[in-house]
Amino acid sequence: MKLLALFYSVKQDQQAYDRLLLVVVFSLMAVGMVIVASASIPEGIALSSEPFRFLKRHIIYILICLAGLAVVVSIPMQRWYDRQNLILTIAFLGLLAVLLVGTEVNGSHRWLRLGPLNVQPSEFAKLAIVLFLASYLVRRQEEVIDTIKGFIKPLIILSAFALLLLLQPDLGSMVVIVVVMMGMLFIADAKLISFIGIAVSLLAVIVVLIVTSPYRMARVFGFLDPWADPFGRSYQLTQSLMAFGRGGWFGQGLGNSVQKLDYLPEAHTDFIMAILAEELGFLGVTVVIVLEFVLVYKAFSIGKRALQQSFVFSGYVAIGIAIWFAFQTAVNIGAASGIAPTKGLTLPLVSYGGSSLITIALAVGLLLRIDFETRQASGQVRLTKLIKPKKVKEDALHD
Repeated sequence: MKLLALFYSVKQDQQAYDRLLLVVVFSLMAVGMVIVASASIPEGIALSSEPFRFLKRHIIYILICLAGLAVVVSIPMQRWYDRQNLILTIAFLGLLAVLLVGTEVNGSHRWLRLGPLNVQPSEFAKLAIVLFLASYLVRRQEEVIDTIKGFIKPLIILSAFALLLLLQPDLGSMVVIVVVMMGMLFIADAKLISFIGIAVSLLAVIVVLIVTSPYRMARVFGFLDPWADPFGRSYQLTQSLMAFGRGGWFGQGLGNSVQKLDYLPEAHTDFIMAILAEELGFLGVTVVIVLEFVLVYKAFSIGKRALQQSFVFSGYVAIGIAIWFAFQTAVNIGAASGIAPTKGLTLPLVSYGGSSLITIALAVGLLLRIDFETRQASGQVRLTKLIKPKKVKEDALHD
């Protein structure tokens, strides 16, 4: 019944949820299905003589996503607030289990094999961190604003997660978590001097991690001058740039990519934008970027509206999700087009990858639930017990 309440307004003149957000999500999923089907055919044939091997799996993941989204939107935000410590603990144990019993792929231990599925705990850790930080800002907002002590406390949790991620190694997920945390603390109006100090320190740590790792340094140099070693450290990037170049304005046509024919590794995951650019051209890339932008904009709008109504936990969750989506989209597209160093991050709701798809779908479900609760509250209809802290700083409501 709670799920039905989301899709049917209490008042005929009041929408119970943001329908444009749902349209954007379904559109990105549909684009993802088409491009994954096209980009993965050569690899599917090579692995099992089944051209649609990855498409079939992708469809299963999408069905799981839709089921998970439907479950999440039926759960009040109060329950997520009450159980965020449990969610954080499970995510931490998942990252620990990867190091102990995880499956090694290409030299990295990032996956747990559960029957026929490979689960990547680092993807779920992103959502767990967002929920934890949002709850922390509800409980310790004044401490975060007034003292550096309140700013440093969440860094202890971040450090523990970062260590486990680096041991996999998975620098990309670690950077996403760092950016989300810093963004949420900035929105919470933490002291600027504290924010700058911690930001510089974290940036220094990331630089040290890159400098002390030969393969990370190779990626950075490959990014700076990809044509210096086009068949070595810069192979993926140069092949991706060729795909963008061949695409032109309107592309070579769906299914007509050359780079996916075993020239561009990870064509259906990290570099799916390159295949999309080659087959659908500048026009297709623009459509996807616009859809991703609308998704991020809607997340920020939902978060801002929740903060304005004093639903601080819900507001920070939505803003954290928006920062996560925006940064991951920028890094994925930037890496494929040569604007940013190559990093293994998927394009939200488009790339192949079960753990990423499911986690992002759960995050979208939270956005829909937050939007539903704020709309119902503004319509003077209370269907759940909403989180309202005693005091919300006025500046945070209007930023």
